[in-house]
Amino acid sequence: MKFISIKGAKPNPGHYSAATQKGNFLFISGQLPVDPFTGKGTSGDITAETNQVLSNLDHVLEAAGAKKEDIMKVTIYISDISLWDTVNSIYKQYFGDHKPARAVVPTNQLHYGYSIELEAVAYID
Repeated sequence: MKFISIKGAKPNPGHYSAATQKGNFLFISGQLPVDPFTGKGTSGDITAETNQVLSNLDHVLEAAGAKKEDIMKVTIYISDISLWDTVNSIYKQYFGDHKPARAVVPTNQLHYGYSIELEAVAYID
């Protein structure tokens, strides 16, 4: 198994890797709206949080030599289902014609009080 990290990013505060890779499969850890290079969080606005989470996803994919079209499955956790329309709109813009399998899981609360967390599985040809 290969452990993926983002070059130049601050170390993760928890005991995990940004992603792991086994063969062609890439498992991307949950991404909170925290800039991986500064460690500063984006909070209070679901649009800004969602954009940060997707930017983080790009950084992890790049570190693994993958692209968003390699993503097969996404799980999104949101703190309030009323945020879904905004999240879905930004997600749709990000992925364009690529439509990976997806689950949306409403929760009461996410780590550090954030409103969104996203994890993904990719297959790199």
